[in-house]
Amino acid sequence: MRTRPLGRTGIQVSPYALGTMLLNSYGNPDQDECIRIVHRALDAGINFVDTADVYGPNGESEAILGKALRGRRDEVVLATKFNGPMGADPNQRGNSRRWIVSAVEGSLRRLGVDHIDLYQVHHPEPGTDVEETLAALTDLLRAGKIRAIGHSNLPATEIVEAQWAAERRGLARFRSEQPHYSILNRGIEREVLPVCERYGLGVMVWSPLAMGLLGGRLRKGNAETASAGRLHWAGKHLTDERKLDAVEALAQVAEEAGVSLPHLALAFVTAHPAVTSAIIGPRTLEQLDDLIAGADTLLSDDVLDRIDEIVPPGSDVGPMDVVYVTPSVARPDLRRRTVDTRAARQRSQQ
Repeated sequence: MRTRPLGRTGIQVSPYALGTMLLNSYGNPDQDECIRIVHRALDAGINFVDTADVYGPNGESEAILGKALRGRRDEVVLATKFNGPMGADPNQRGNSRRWIVSAVEGSLRRLGVDHIDLYQVHHPEPGTDVEETLAALTDLLRAGKIRAIGHSNLPATEIVEAQWAAERRGLARFRSEQPHYSILNRGIEREVLPVCERYGLGVMVWSPLAMGLLGGRLRKGNAETASAGRLHWAGKHLTDERKLDAVEALAQVAEEAGVSLPHLALAFVTAHPAVTSAIIGPRTLEQLDDLIAGADTLLSDDVLDRIDEIVPPGSDVGPMDVVYVTPSVARPDLRRRTVDTRAARQRSQQ
């Protein structure tokens, strides 16, 4: 595969990154097949692999990936993430210095490596000062335990704030962002992607197949879609009628263009000039082979224009169940004035 620069890090990565969220007992419990999936991806030219400490019980995905990379570590740009809970202790999570210096050691141990190429903040944490996080990550960079730092799921305002904080305090800058992006959810085109371009950040997008809706099998009215809606942890998303209607229209576009729906979806996200890589998350070898087969797919302006007609630029077809929602939106107490209802009723009667 041709490579692309990961922002301004000087690191070259493939336009597809292998995601390992399903390479564990929650996704594919066959560890030998999980290892074969990693090897098949590397053999196909993918050199960018993304994982996280919370993927699988007790960091299982990192441990499986570590086994797969034995003897092949130098072929891989290795990315992992911290922030999620790794135990019952409330301090075994988050973006504090206390947790970061512990979390990185756990990831290094499970991966069986002496350094991580890209260490990422998995989610924002409003209760922790970004300068606290940046200071800890800067020390890890100077110690040689990590090579570059990034974040995931940050709103545009927080991306800018982090850049300013680094400049103001003389700390290391974040070099990448990992947002959700697919044909069905294009909201990041409004601010996040332009801000990433402005600051020279690499962008690796997760779930370009919209949690399976653009994978080709989940279609409106079929039994597999209904079953997935009942069993999948993002069930409401998978049964959203607006999304299913858009999928039908997109499937028609793909058929007329002579490509499969998943290949159309991947080619769409990697066509954006701000996007460095699309993270593919296969659960089986067959899924990986199918996705890799579309790596050279290019979409004409006519096809991209038709996609824009179905899902306008910068818009979302309904919410994505698993994306980060800022506290100002998620918490009612932050968007409502506290009112003494009894006193208000008495005033209205006067």
